[in-house]
Amino acid sequence: MPHYITPLFNAPLKLPLFSCSVAAGFASPADDHLEAELDLNECLIAHPSETFFVRAKGDSMQQAGIFDKDLLIVDRSLTPKDNDIVIAAVAGELTVKRLSIKHGQPWLLPANPDYQPIPIKEGSELHVWGVVVHAIHRISNIQ
Repeated sequence: MPHYITPLFNAPLKLPLFSCSVAAGFASPADDHLEAELDLNECLIAHPSETFFVRAKGDSMQQAGIFDKDLLIVDRSLTPKDNDIVIAAVAGELTVKRLSIKHGQPWLLPANPDYQPIPIKEGSELHVWGVVVHAIHRISNIQ
């Protein structure tokens, strides 16, 4: 792992979890019942010593739900497979793309049609840093 990436440690961060669901369609009467506490580490980070955060930059993955400045949670313990969204180093540059393997050849695919797929040809250097397991993005403009 590069020296400037620090592994996460499993310090509990417990927040309230309400037992009711929130209607995304028609409003329903609210249930005010607190179900339990939700530990974000348990929910978002399966392998703490192999997990890191990285910020997305640009719009090449918008149609996959990853937007500029989103916080990506990346798990290095997972073996990248076809159709995973990965953080990869190609020719020394980091990128977030969907991994596609067609006829044994890996490709890095953007989710935005304005960008071109990146073929990983024989002799090219591709290093997958990890699989993106979650993307966190701000809904409100309030800082």
